[in-house]
Amino acid sequence: MKISASIYSDKKRPLKEVIDDLVEHQIEVLHVDCNDDLAVFDDIRNIRKWCQTPIDLHIITENPEKYFDLLIQNPVEYITFQYENLKDPLQIPERITGKKGLAITTPTDVRVFSDFEYMDFILIMATIPGQSGGSFDRINFSKIRKFRSTYPRKSIHVDGGVNAEVSFILRNMGVSLSVSGSYLFSGASIGNSLMNLTQREIDSTYCVGDFMTPLEETPHIHIENATTKSILECVENGNMGFALICNNHNELFGLTSSADIRKALLNKIENASSIGPDDLINKKPISISEKATVMELLQKIKSCAFPIMYLPVVDQSNNAVGIVNFVHLIKGEI
Repeated sequence: MKISASIYSDKKRPLKEVIDDLVEHQIEVLHVDCNDDLAVFDDIRNIRKWCQTPIDLHIITENPEKYFDLLIQNPVEYITFQYENLKDPLQIPERITGKKGLAITTPTDVRVFSDFEYMDFILIMATIPGQSGGSFDRINFSKIRKFRSTYPRKSIHVDGGVNAEVSFILRNMGVSLSVSGSYLFSGASIGNSLMNLTQREIDSTYCVGDFMTPLEETPHIHIENATTKSILECVENGNMGFALICNNHNELFGLTSSADIRKALLNKIENASSIGPDDLINKKPISISEKATVMELLQKIKSCAFPIMYLPVVDQSNNAVGIVNFVHLIKGEI
């Protein structure tokens, strides 16, 4: 996941000093907020003289048309328009280059993106826009999941409340870019804060239940209805590489993964037709409590002698309530 540094969050130093510091620490993207202020293009022109770091421009305006000529003359790598401020349909000229995105605030449903599917990404504002140092609103975890499910080929950017812990969760959820402002500049140094945003050892204030994929969005089947065919269909149709197996009260009974299917085939390759549900189900899968902290989640993963791709999540009665899937995290770290 790329970190986009919000350049105006440092109020104490001249802009060039801020940019030089960010470049020295090899920040990947520079985030420029434009609250209906054409003067930001003076800063953009200066930044282009000082460095070649990609620019992430977030425009908040009721009249985006007045920015089009400036965007043609001063191309940037990422351009985002704030949805709630748009009064008319947005028609971006083809001559404007760069990846284009739609920003939405926390109360706005991701379904509004259906009118902007030509865009490359969505930017989810996880705190109140303009409020520096705000806390990440947990409801945005479900918005990220919903958008990822609806638009698997679109990128997700997040702005607001991104600290070390939230950064880990967002990487795990497949977010490709997060904007960091007050957190990045409030630490002992940019380097220290940047290291915290990318490290694996973090303090915890969120729990697994805040960001897991809930059971209703997870491939699962009840053991009472499980046959070899139904289990295989559940794994195949779920598109996640596994299926949770529950009893009728949703108590976790086991898990069937692609690896479990391969093992069953290898064990009975000479008589594959004899493979039954018992051959496919791992009845002792490693699981984690929905109340576990992110740190406890990491410790659980590290304690395993084998790679963990997905981790069933259970409540205090051992009822399955969801899954933590690490596929997006693995992709993002490559």
